[in-house]
Amino acid sequence: MKDVRPTSGKVLQALFNILGDINGANFLDLFSGTGRVGLEALKHGAESCVFVESVKQRAEAIKKIAPDNAVILSLEIRRAVSWLVKREMKFNIIFSDPPYNSGWCDEILKLPNFEKLFADGCVFVIEHSSRETMSEKNNFETISRRDYGETCLTFIKLT
Repeated sequence: MKDVRPTSGKVLQALFNILGDINGANFLDLFSGTGRVGLEALKHGAESCVFVESVKQRAEAIKKIAPDNAVILSLEIRRAVSWLVKREMKFNIIFSDPPYNSGWCDEILKLPNFEKLFADGCVFVIEHSSRETMSEKNNFETISRRDYGETCLTFIKLT
C-alpha cells in the first residue's frame, strides 16, 4: 500500500478560505486518503460528503470516524464515477487529490460522464504537484491556480 500524503494544514486552510461559505453544499472527495478534506468540508457546513478511496483499509478508517451524512465508497475512481452518475448524484464542490505525478490531473477530466456530477455552479478543485501541468479540456475551464510550495490547487469549472 502506497503511503498516503495528507493535505497539509496550510493548503487545507487556504482551500476553505478560497471556497468561502459552503453551508448546504454536497461535497465529493476523490482519492480521499485519510478523509481529512471531506471531514473538514463537513465541519465547515457541507450538507453531505461522498468519500472515494480505493484502498479498502483507508476507506474503513474513514468509515470509523465519518458522521452519518457521509458516504464512503471503496471503489476505483472510474467505477466510483460510474456509480455516482448512475444514481444521478450531483455535487457543488468536487475535490480530488490523486497521487502526485500519476497522470490523473489530465485523466480525471476525461472520465466518461464526469461532468454529469457537476451541479450548477460546481467548482472542481484538484490538488497536485506544482511541477504537474494540466491541459485544458473540452467543457472545462481553469478559473484559478494557487501554488503553495510543492503543492498546487487548481480550480476548474464546467463551461
